[in-house]
Amino acid sequence: MKAETKTREKKVPEYKLKLVKEIADKIKKNKTFLIASTRKLPSSQFHEIKKNLRSKAEIKVARKSSVIRAIEAVGKPGIESLKNSVTADVALFFSNVDAFELSGMLTDNQSPSRAKAGDIAPEDIVVEPGPTDLIPGPAISELGSVGLKVSVEGGKLAIKQTATIVKAGEEIKANVASVMAKLNIMPMKVGFEPLAAYDSSEDKVYTGIKIDKPGTLNELRVAIGKARGFAINMAYTCKETISSLIGKAAMQEKAIMKLTTTKEGA
Repeated sequence: MKAETKTREKKVPEYKLKLVKEIADKIKKNKTFLIASTRKLPSSQFHEIKKNLRSKAEIKVARKSSVIRAIEAVGKPGIESLKNSVTADVALFFSNVDAFELSGMLTDNQSPSRAKAGDIAPEDIVVEPGPTDLIPGPAISELGSVGLKVSVEGGKLAIKQTATIVKAGEEIKANVASVMAKLNIMPMKVGFEPLAAYDSSEDKVYTGIKIDKPGTLNELRVAIGKARGFAINMAYTCKETISSLIGKAAMQEKAIMKLTTTKEGA
C-alpha cells in the first residue's frame, strides 16, 4: 500500500488575521475605499500627502495578499472585481468623500518631476524660444540632437524657435531626458496614482478614476465652443449668443442694404 501523504496547512499569523479584519471593517464603515499605486513615490512625499489629507481620508499600506483577503471578507458581490486592481505596491484610502472627488485630491497633491529614459510623455513637450543658463560647448550639439535651434547670446545659449521634442504617448529617449533636465523641464508627475475605488453605499467598483483636470477643462472649453457655434447657427437666443446674433444680423443688414442700393442705382 502507498503511504498517505498529508499536506500541512500553514497557519496564518494572528496579526495578519487582525489586519485583514481591520481593513474589511474600514471598507464597510466608509463610503469610499480607494486603491492607489505608490510606485516611484518617495517616502517624504508619501508622508506629506498623508498629512495634507488627514481630515479627508485615512491611508493604510498592506501586502497584496492581505488586501485581497480583506476584499473577500467584506462579503459583497459588487466588490469582487476590485481584486483585479490590487498590485504589489499600493496604498489604501478610506474616506466618506466621493471616489472621484478623492481621486481629484490625489491629483492635486502630485508634484512635478524630471523625466527619465523610458518614461512615457504625458503630453506634447514643447520648448519655447528664449534664453537658457547653458554655456556654449557640448550643450550646442546636445540640444541640436533633439531638434532645437540655438544661438549664443550674451555668452549663453538661447533657443531660437519653438520645437516639440517629444509627443504625447511617446517613450522619452535618454538624450531627450538629458536635455529636459538641463532646461529644467519637469513633465512628469509624482504622487499617488488612483487605480480603482469601491463605493460601499452603491456596492459598485469604479476603474479608470485618474482625474486629468487640465485635460478635462480643455475638453470642456472645446465642447462649449462647439455648442455656442451650433446655437448661433440655429439662431438660438440666450445670454451667451445674443451679442453674436445681433452682430450677425447687423452684418446681414449691411449686405442687404448694399445689394438694394446697387440695384436701385443700376
